[in-house]
Amino acid sequence: MAQALATCDMAAVLEGVRAARGWSQGDLARAIDYSQSWVSRVVNGQQSLTIDQVRDLAERLDIPLHLLRFGGAPARAAPAARGVNTTRRRDFARVVATGALLTAAPATTPGGTPDADHRPVDVTTAHALRAITGGQRRMDAGSCSSHLLPSAVAHVHLCEHMLKQAHGTAFSSELSAAASEASGFTAWLYADQGDMGSARAHYRTAVNRARQAGVRLLDVYMLGSLAAFEADTAEDPHLGLGLVQEAQHVLGPSAHPTARAWLACVGALAHAGTGDRSAAVHALDQAEREAARSSNTAPPWPWVFAFDQAKVAGYRALVDVRLRRPHQARRAFAEALAPRAVNPKQSAVLQVELASAHADAGDVDEAFRLAHEALSTGIRFRSERVIGRVRSFRRRYAGPPARCVADLDDRLLSLVSGIPASG
Repeated sequence: MAQALATCDMAAVLEGVRAARGWSQGDLARAIDYSQSWVSRVVNGQQSLTIDQVRDLAERLDIPLHLLRFGGAPARAAPAARGVNTTRRRDFARVVATGALLTAAPATTPGGTPDADHRPVDVTTAHALRAITGGQRRMDAGSCSSHLLPSAVAHVHLCEHMLKQAHGTAFSSELSAAASEASGFTAWLYADQGDMGSARAHYRTAVNRARQAGVRLLDVYMLGSLAAFEADTAEDPHLGLGLVQEAQHVLGPSAHPTARAWLACVGALAHAGTGDRSAAVHALDQAEREAARSSNTAPPWPWVFAFDQAKVAGYRALVDVRLRRPHQARRAFAEALAPRAVNPKQSAVLQVELASAHADAGDVDEAFRLAHEALSTGIRFRSERVIGRVRSFRRRYAGPPARCVADLDDRLLSLVSGIPASG
């Protein structure tokens, strides 16, 4: 096991833990809160891991991170797992070792003792970290997630480093909140890139850090964000609904109306996913009342933008699409897509949903025109989330063949083949 840890051989680590505890792969999957199929791929050397996934697994298995960075070479080389490139694993081990060293090293003077006059954490640290995250969130509207992701991941590591430096100080709670925000935004970027595993891991970290911070609104925001991810992006509405209910319990009856409106909309989306029309409509009606109350107030932290009636209309449209009510959905979309400054990637997601409403209503040409526009946006911003929505729309379409259908098929095929579609 020491040898496996020294080389960051997480496949051997997982298998060793499983064997030592007498678990099946299913027991191991439940213990670390990952799917059994994912665990099987890792153990069999078919699934590569990100640094964040290694950290997450180490935390879940109570493995101190410093054990992942032994300095000396092992006495005897272990046989490589099937399909694993050992050279790449050694490179990866060095990356993890560097990260562990960076996060573990205290500030010291040239003499080797902690420097009390140059501590990295003070009253301004959390504000500076949150300002960086806020700026990144605002840049998301007009940027490719792939461009923002490297700096966002690096910012998460910086926040975690500062949080460790703040351990036992009066700044720990504020640094936990800053780390939560950074992880939540990074999760959003991973989801846009189609990396569901990394997105989920970062959302869970965001929830944990929010709990450590002891800030109720932040706790609710991260729980709600994870709920929206599970209900909409990961298409698990029952899990999303459970997370919404937990967030509502944390929120309480006297919270800011922006928080209540947003959480009600997330709940409506989850209810619609389970087919509960009555509960979904009730939640949307509540959201409209709360949004009206918040129209003259600034959004509370950690919300960056106001949650207005147009955004409620967008959720109503999504709910109507899932409930197969195309005419009501089109009316809601007319309000949600009114000319205003919007995030083009988010607008593209709404366009695909509107395309579904038009297809259900029999307006095939308009449906595929919208899907084409959304696909163009997805390609321009390299958004796997948008492109994946267009693919799902095409798979669900069961209507008659048409030229517009064939054209979309050609464009989607060109994304796989790398050959641009004509026209």
